[in-house]
Amino acid sequence: MNRNYHLVARSIFIALILIQTTIPGLGYIPFGPLSLTIIPVTVILAAVLLGTTDGMLIGGIWGIITFIRAFFWPTSPLAQYVFINPLVSILPRILIGLVAGVIFNRIIRYNHRKAWLAIVGGLGSLTNTIFLLGMIYVFYHGYAHELYHINVKALLPYLLTVLATNGLLEALIAAGLTPLIATPLLKFTKK
Repeated sequence: MNRNYHLVARSIFIALILIQTTIPGLGYIPFGPLSLTIIPVTVILAAVLLGTTDGMLIGGIWGIITFIRAFFWPTSPLAQYVFINPLVSILPRILIGLVAGVIFNRIIRYNHRKAWLAIVGGLGSLTNTIFLLGMIYVFYHGYAHELYHINVKALLPYLLTVLATNGLLEALIAAGLTPLIATPLLKFTKK
């Protein structure tokens, strides 16, 4: 992949993240009472198509936007409290690119590429959910009553419920979209 192509592709992924995070409804799928994010798919695709470092960069940009929005335009009532911590808002997004890129680089030589891409998509998405919810528990479990209006003992079951609903549905969406989008694009990158 030549340098100009790589720079243009990286710029497109950055633009996609900016669009998905600023225009309501483009980065999230409303599903009943849930709001499922598809932004991890963009980070996963960047890691698969451009490499682990670029996946981490794109994830980091998403995290920085999340961090900044927590101060000026929070996406939820909790965002203004939870996402002001960069370990909660930025780190899980960077880890999506790391996990997706590393796994893809390990499995690229195997057959059944679409199945492996689905696994990369699902695991990349779960990385975000698990680390995000884990960081919320670590840093905010003492504030559960004020933030979530629940007993401190109920925070872990509450977060596990979020993982079981949002997290698993988002992972399934990422597992479905990643091979559909990445397979034809990989032909252009000759990976």
